[in-house]
Amino acid sequence: MRDYFMTTARLGFGIWTADDLEPAKALWGDPQVSKYICAAGVFTEGEIEARLALECENHARYGVQYWPVFDLATGSHVGCCGLRPVSGEADVYELGFHLKPDFWGKGLAVEGARAAIAYAKDTLHARELRAGHNPKNTNSRHVLADKLGFAFTGEEYYPPTGLMHPSYKLEL
Repeated sequence: MRDYFMTTARLGFGIWTADDLEPAKALWGDPQVSKYICAAGVFTEGEIEARLALECENHARYGVQYWPVFDLATGSHVGCCGLRPVSGEADVYELGFHLKPDFWGKGLAVEGARAAIAYAKDTLHARELRAGHNPKNTNSRHVLADKLGFAFTGEEYYPPTGLMHPSYKLEL
């Protein structure tokens, strides 16, 4: 059983550690997930290991990461949802979420994101959150703009995909 530092009605938020390579592979190694977050459409094992190491480093340095989230009823790994600091901007964080396909369309991205937003506001005293998504991922646009109230700010080049991504902000 994993320890959770934050919960919602259906989700428990854990903290990635170096021992979490298998759940990291199950998430970021799934082509349905990775097709929106990397140019090749799928991460190599080395890239997944690097991604996990980055999340662990973000936690150690900044106290945030795209935290692993779990279904409270079953203990199943749902995906990740969380924050990372925006370089050069005090009190500004990026919000992100990646869910396994079995958990799409159930409102879990919104539920998890709302918890991460509350954490940013109440615990980190953030002044602003930013987010973006692959232009082909219309579901993420719907979550950010329609469900969470993020305002569209324009498009920004996102090197991992090589595409211009719609970008958003939420003032807290």
